Amino acid sequence: MTLKYFTREEFDCQVTGTNNMETEFLEKLDQLRAYCGFPFVITSGYRHPTLHPIEAKKEVPGTHAQGIAADIRITNAADRLKLVNAALKLGFTGIGVDSDFIHVDTRGTTPVMWTY
Repeated sequence: MTLKYFTREEFDCQVTGTNNMETEFLEKLDQLRAYCGFPFVITSGYRHPTLHPIEAKKEVPGTHAQGIAADIRITNAADRLKLVNAALKLGFTGIGVDSDFIHVDTRGTTPVMWTY
């Protein structure tokens, strides 16, 4: 797997250092970055399903623990809109919008979008 815009290490679990990111997801994220045309800072990638405190609280580990999600720092409204539109166009199926980051994932269930 060759990514143009990211290193695999950018997605390491912040608690354990482990990384079980799905290659297909990372390739799709690389396409999203190319489409958007501005740098992405990954604030959260893989999360260990039992040792990461956010995942440990969940009954069922989420998309980060499945290696199919990332949170991307966002700094302005224009980039936020561009990223969301591009994510929809490229087939991301989970999009969460916050004031300073956007969550994207490729869940296999009904597509959803939410705010934090």
